[in-house]
Amino acid sequence: MENQMKKRIGIAVLGLGWMGQAHSRAALRISSLFPDAEFKPELVVCADVEQGRRDRAVNDFGFARAVPGFEEAVSAKDVDAVWVTAPNMLHVPMIAAAAAAGKAIFSEKPIGGTPAQTVEAYNLAKIYKTHTGVGYNYLWSPLVIHARELIASGAIGRVTHYRGRFLSMYGSDELGLLTWRFKFAQAGYGVTSDILSHSVSLAHFLVGGIAEVTGMKSNTITHRPLPTGAASHYGRGLPTDPKGEVENEDFASMLCNFENGATGTFETSRSMVGPESQNAFEVYGTEGSLSWNLEKLNELQFYKREDGVNTGYKTIFGGERFPFHGAFAPGMANAIGFEDLVAIEDLNFMNCLATGKTYTPGFKEAVDVVSVQQALINSWTSRKWEPVVDLTK
Repeated sequence: MENQMKKRIGIAVLGLGWMGQAHSRAALRISSLFPDAEFKPELVVCADVEQGRRDRAVNDFGFARAVPGFEEAVSAKDVDAVWVTAPNMLHVPMIAAAAAAGKAIFSEKPIGGTPAQTVEAYNLAKIYKTHTGVGYNYLWSPLVIHARELIASGAIGRVTHYRGRFLSMYGSDELGLLTWRFKFAQAGYGVTSDILSHSVSLAHFLVGGIAEVTGMKSNTITHRPLPTGAASHYGRGLPTDPKGEVENEDFASMLCNFENGATGTFETSRSMVGPESQNAFEVYGTEGSLSWNLEKLNELQFYKREDGVNTGYKTIFGGERFPFHGAFAPGMANAIGFEDLVAIEDLNFMNCLATGKTYTPGFKEAVDVVSVQQALINSWTSRKWEPVVDLTK
């Protein structure tokens, strides 16, 4: 498609941390990766309270300008779409300002630090008729898309059980700094918002809605060294540093019943030692099963019930025969990575903006996820099975 026929999309990024950088790089790459895209992205303005990040936005990423306050960024006339990539508890005021300014909004998950805040963001978007997207980027893995197609085709029969887990080591070091992710006032809930949300979104994508849950939580590391100035959650303190209290959960597990009758188990942790980024699922059916793990992003395990002695899981390698993969690497079994998934989701979000289509997952899908989270939170107190209730009703 010729550039003059493409819709220009002026982009504001609110927060140039890890995910702000990832989405900014995606905007820079999309035109070369996907020449048939319906739009041409333009990095217009980055908002960040840190001067060093503002300098990087202009000098390293090519933003036209950088400002300290998000209000100025979202109100700019040359901005069409806003990426919300700041700490969780800042999301709702940013979303409110962007929606009121008439901008499309892509928010990293969770769109609110608590389920109630997520519903608030959804309602704001509904009032202003805002185009929305949310960063459940693993749904865009080519092999996850293929797994969904296999399930829908009946390749594994009727789904009977789902096992989801996201086990990460980012909080496993006792000397890891007490950054915003560990504080309720800035992050909201812990692993249930941060990474269990990915597991639940994958389960919804592959199997369907969840009807009821029960579960538990715990904290492995209760105190961490206090940071001095801006710090990554991978930063490390000293044993002699003053410490502060961790205010949200390190670990959670959940049992569930799906609306279609399947059962499910979920487990999530940021403090286990060993699984470095094990976002994984197993889907079991009456005729077979599927297994995928982010640590082996380019492999899908497929078991099919059959007669004979040569049974077992078959490995399906990623490659250009699957959606989007060929834009990054031709042929078969040539790997793609995490930021490629970010580019794929941003491509699809902006294509929807350019063509007037509705993007999913959007804020309603985020509410579906936190409706499960709220039921889990309720079970921590009741110690019983709790129904999943649509929080928009």
